[in-house]
Amino acid sequence: MERFKKASSIIEILKQHGHEAYFVGGSVRDLIIDRPIGDIDIATSALPEEVMAIFPRHVPVGLEHGTVIVVENGEPYEVTTFRTESEYEDFRRPSSVQFVRSLEEDLKRRDFTMNAIAMTEEGKMIDLFAGQEAIRLKEITTVGDAADRFQEDALRMMRGIRFVSTLGFSLETKTKQAIETYGHLLEHIAIERITVEFEKLLTGTYCVKGLQELVETKLFSHLPYLQMSEERLLKATQYKWDSFETDIEAWVFFLCCIGEEHPSVFLRQWKFSNKKIKDIVAVLLAIRSRKEREWDTVLLYKTGIHIAEMAERVYEAIIESYNSASVKQVQSLFHALPIKNRQEMNVTGNDLLSWADKKPGPWVAEMLQNIEEAIVQGDLVNKKENIREWLEKCNLL
Repeated sequence: MERFKKASSIIEILKQHGHEAYFVGGSVRDLIIDRPIGDIDIATSALPEEVMAIFPRHVPVGLEHGTVIVVENGEPYEVTTFRTESEYEDFRRPSSVQFVRSLEEDLKRRDFTMNAIAMTEEGKMIDLFAGQEAIRLKEITTVGDAADRFQEDALRMMRGIRFVSTLGFSLETKTKQAIETYGHLLEHIAIERITVEFEKLLTGTYCVKGLQELVETKLFSHLPYLQMSEERLLKATQYKWDSFETDIEAWVFFLCCIGEEHPSVFLRQWKFSNKKIKDIVAVLLAIRSRKEREWDTVLLYKTGIHIAEMAERVYEAIIESYNSASVKQVQSLFHALPIKNRQEMNVTGNDLLSWADKKPGPWVAEMLQNIEEAIVQGDLVNKKENIREWLEKCNLL
């Protein structure tokens, strides 16, 4: 409750000005479940302009949705006006938002009952839709009719299965049936938004359970590049998923589990940045090399420590070894390298040109590569005089 106490002054100040205010959303849910608490959100009857007038330190981030970030005690908090939403357009966004003075109206527009619990600054729960009972039963249940909720916002179906993965809860029967019925609406949602939810699913503690629900509800058939992948996804559930340190590792492990042969094509379908695709493919290639041989100085130097650490963790997960010492061995081997990258070489192309008295050409790059390999393999000391002596001895000048 300590973090809520720190934010309670916002609620107290709003109440002093004649407004209602409560803690709402995921932070309240996680408090009940006894999970680590993320961002703390506050809902209030005060209109955005009233919130901004009361709190001089604010950021008007989403006024059209009634959200103002209030900075209190050095921390930013989202303060959002109670609201209802009109008919949804494109199965994702409401055509308009109306601000209201009723907490109940605000809570009943939310996705799942466990996320529709409010809490006073004293810690009293206001649970109008049996959210605490759903948490006790470890069930994910929509607020009101599941068909209505998913037709309003199709992304809620992915959120539901993501919560299966992160919380270990199960989908309530009618909620699950509605996902099976309305899964096709997910095709109206921007791929980038789906990717965010799927990534959270892959990094969840109960990822296997989430993947199983993805298959059972047939929602996978509306995901990029997974339309015909039921068997591959079921194969992925046979692996023991670990909590990876990075989202890149989770994606790499997933691609290994489903046996994806064209990772770059797959990832482009999910609208990944070129940088992220490059990193994921680099880890996959490193794992392929790692399967063929142990890490050595040349392989580790070419791979780089960042990619190598991720590759080793995923490789250990694939073979179900989970040997943390192996990653430390990779780190020790890397730190023992004479150089970590080409920039650390004590020779330049200009040095070679002056020593050889030759015109510039492809030979310079080739020579630098030969020197680099010799240094990494320990055959050459990384000092300018040693490098020149080595070149002369090898008749390379």
